[in-house]
Amino acid sequence: MTGSRFDRVLGCHAADLAAVEAIVTRAGTSFAKGMHILSRERRYGMFAIYAFCREVDDIADGDTKVENPVEELEAWRARVAHIFQNETQNALDRVLAATIQEFDLQQKDFDAVIDGMLMDVPDPVIAPDEAALDLYCDRVASAVGRLSVRVFGDASEEAARVAHHLGRALQMTNILRDIKEDSDRGRLYLPQELLSRFKVPAAPQEALFAPGLDGLARVLAKRAHDHYRLAWAAMKKCGKKPMRPAAMMAASYQPILYALEKRGWTQPEKPVRVNKALRLARSLIVGFR
Repeated sequence: MTGSRFDRVLGCHAADLAAVEAIVTRAGTSFAKGMHILSRERRYGMFAIYAFCREVDDIADGDTKVENPVEELEAWRARVAHIFQNETQNALDRVLAATIQEFDLQQKDFDAVIDGMLMDVPDPVIAPDEAALDLYCDRVASAVGRLSVRVFGDASEEAARVAHHLGRALQMTNILRDIKEDSDRGRLYLPQELLSRFKVPAAPQEALFAPGLDGLARVLAKRAHDHYRLAWAAMKKCGKKPMRPAAMMAASYQPILYALEKRGWTQPEKPVRVNKALRLARSLIVGFR
């Protein structure tokens, strides 16, 4: 593959880079396309982070059939520790090690992601209290943000603030969008305090069509909007070029939240339409630039 697009990216072998990109491609999301605004080094760094997240998330979700998911996730924690010592065994390990070194990524953030997955196994999250929900959002989303902003090119406190608020905003949007899907998996990420306030049962399937679900979800949506607002404010204090991918993620997800609010949660199984809301996304990106 001499002379290919893979040569000498992060100092990694072409075959290793191709193997990591294949993990991203197999996921079938738009993530890879979105990362093409980055330089090759930063793009493959993000591919490595995404591939790590994909692997541990598949274990937690049961998409990777393993006998003991807790043991598998703890094995990943040990594997991360070895990678930080530059002890690698396969393509993903090697590209992760190069990414860690190039962008000064922190081991505690990888561990936090694994801790977030462990919150959902062996027993699924059901009606966590407010503190537990915030911790879950930090681990599964904001920790990924902290890794990502460094790869984007900004390791400042303001960039960490972007990760803090945007991670929570995105995760809350996911929770509000996926209430039906999560209930089918026996999960309910809505906080105990709001469930009690709106008299919504803490059982995943019973919560789906409870009369108070719409009011509860709108309170959580307002919190998500607050996090988006604070994330945008922090982005404006960072360099525009490093924050472009973060701005794109915010501008892609916030319209979903608006569309969910328009649909409401009296029929949480009903798909949302975001075409009109995407016009808002374009205006947000233009405003950020």
